[in-house]
Amino acid sequence: MNNLKEKYRKILDDHFPDKIEINFGGQILIYKKRTWKIFDEKKGIYVEKGLRYGENPDQEAALYELVNGNLILGECKFITPNNGLVSSLTEENFIQFGKHPSKINLTDIDSGLNIIKFFDEPCAVIIKHNNPCGVAVSSTIEDAYKKAFFADRIASFGGCAVLNREVGSELADFISQFYIEVIVAPDFSGKAIDILKKRKNLRIVKIENLTDLKKYRYTRFVDFKSLIDGGLILQQSQVNKIEKKEDFKLAEAYHNGKLYKIERAPTDDEYEDMLFGWYVEHGVTSNSIIYVKDRVTVGIGTGEQDRVGVAEIAVYKAYTKYADRLCYEKYGIPYKQLELEVKNGLKDKKLKDEIDEKVKAEKGNLIGSTMISDAFFPFRDGVDVGISHGIRAVVQPGGSERDYEVIKACNEANPKVTMVFTHQRLFRH
Repeated sequence: MNNLKEKYRKILDDHFPDKIEINFGGQILIYKKRTWKIFDEKKGIYVEKGLRYGENPDQEAALYELVNGNLILGECKFITPNNGLVSSLTEENFIQFGKHPSKINLTDIDSGLNIIKFFDEPCAVIIKHNNPCGVAVSSTIEDAYKKAFFADRIASFGGCAVLNREVGSELADFISQFYIEVIVAPDFSGKAIDILKKRKNLRIVKIENLTDLKKYRYTRFVDFKSLIDGGLILQQSQVNKIEKKEDFKLAEAYHNGKLYKIERAPTDDEYEDMLFGWYVEHGVTSNSIIYVKDRVTVGIGTGEQDRVGVAEIAVYKAYTKYADRLCYEKYGIPYKQLELEVKNGLKDKKLKDEIDEKVKAEKGNLIGSTMISDAFFPFRDGVDVGISHGIRAVVQPGGSERDYEVIKACNEANPKVTMVFTHQRLFRH
């Protein structure tokens, strides 16, 4: 067997202490290492184990839960311990351990919670490597999950799905048709668990507190970052400032004594997409641009160094994911497979041409979408990318010296594009 593949099957022992006690300016915080009783198939017994491994299979890792003490800095009181979320997960929460969790599985769950906490309606978030692949809100959790999944069927492979409603048999049957690593929901009903358990490596996690996540929308936690020299950078986590459409401000800026204002106000539907997109943006790594439409993600660009580049990448992803979705819905195969079979003369080229023409005509499903940026546009070129592919609205923090140029770009578009400022940046690293 491949040595690297074998490493992924291994569960590392860790040498981290069972308890950590931190004196934080006189406040005593006590953390306990989280372990679980897990059945070891080779030994035929239950063993006490913590995290499987860290970000990679040669990195020891440990999960700690704050069990006593609550940090207060100035007027800010942070999240209280024993809240039943990620670090509090017990054996009862893991309906099936599968290949029991590593660091990435748990940070993906946490990232999903950080997005889904903003939504009261049925919502599905699929996370991969700490970034959303697809997010959707709908009238039912079944519809929300399918929309999130087909927003990026390719990247969802091996992802972590977080849902804020009970998973029933019908949805479980759909989920089990495709490979994901983690499924998280407040409950499972009918034959859902039996269906999902057919995938032996799937982690099935029940978090009842998912229904109460709204209380964490405006509560901070402490973010620790370790440096190469052993130092630390500490910061408060971010709190969203946009709760309703009135919190957005129509874009305007002065330049050389002249006031530039956006000429078209958003419609109610556009405001809905603006709020949806801004909430999703909280879980995306910077620099980022995302496109959303009808409260479903269309293209997600993450972690790039320049804003126009990430706008273009998100467009490319929208086109490729839309082509894959159309192909899968019509022929039951990935677009790349169709492309290869056409090249090898196994399928009629007309099949591929039909999909390509539809994707081109609908501009990757971007026509009528909303563009969300986690920071301001330093030049108009980024928003010009979105406009050229049919966006109808823009959400961005504002604050650039060239805001007036971006406003002009929106007003010059045909039809006119609306734009709002949040006056809040959403960098996430």
